[in-house]
Amino acid sequence: MEIWIGRDGERHGPYKEEDVRQWLRSGRMSGSDLGWYEGLADWQPLSVLLPDALSGVDAAPAPVAAGTEPLPQTTTAALEDYAGFWKRVAAYIIDAIILWIPSTIIERLFNVGAAKAVLEQATASAAGDPHLMIAAQQAYVAAIWPSLLVSLILAWLYFALMESSRLQATLGKLALGMRVTDLNGQRIALSRALLRYGVKIISFLVVFIGVLMVAWTARKQGLHDKAAGTLVLNGRASQFAASGNTAGGSFSA
Repeated sequence: MEIWIGRDGERHGPYKEEDVRQWLRSGRMSGSDLGWYEGLADWQPLSVLLPDALSGVDAAPAPVAAGTEPLPQTTTAALEDYAGFWKRVAAYIIDAIILWIPSTIIERLFNVGAAKAVLEQATASAAGDPHLMIAAQQAYVAAIWPSLLVSLILAWLYFALMESSRLQATLGKLALGMRVTDLNGQRIALSRALLRYGVKIISFLVVFIGVLMVAWTARKQGLHDKAAGTLVLNGRASQFAASGNTAGGSFSA
């Protein structure tokens, strides 16, 4: 069972029942904190919901009053809600479509289309002339590599800046309700996001093995996740803001 906690006019959680019981025993929560779980008609004090967890606990611990410690924003349950392989693939396809637009513009700026047309024409009419073929291939490479480099940098910055932002997700991940976190469920720094995408490029180059790892690793981590110490979890970052949690039932704390 997962329990939402109401304190100081804010909702927190949901938390696993065993965590709530432990926090009641340690004094991190108090019996006067409100609790709600799915199926309950209304919020009730934890002393009513979980009276056995308070048995033997000093009613007025000193010197620090029970329930004054801040509650964790990211819950154990949320940290175990890993985004699956195919969901992440779908998000990547959305991001690829989004990045295709500026990449197409970049190719036009570098005349990649014209160089490709020249190469195709030279291939068709070369008739065994190696000099013509070599010249056409050199022109094509000269046009395509700068555009590929710029497109790569653009994609690298897109993924790194978005995943290290307050959204903690690219537009594709955001659309499908996912977020990128560190191993504690917190927002990652830009440096870590840059490293994550760099290793992802290597994963794509080496027979996709680092990306396919998401399908069988225990925490759904690809090689880039393991290298950067990140997780991809279900749920948007906005759902786990300190004051942004919502739950059923009327609430007044």
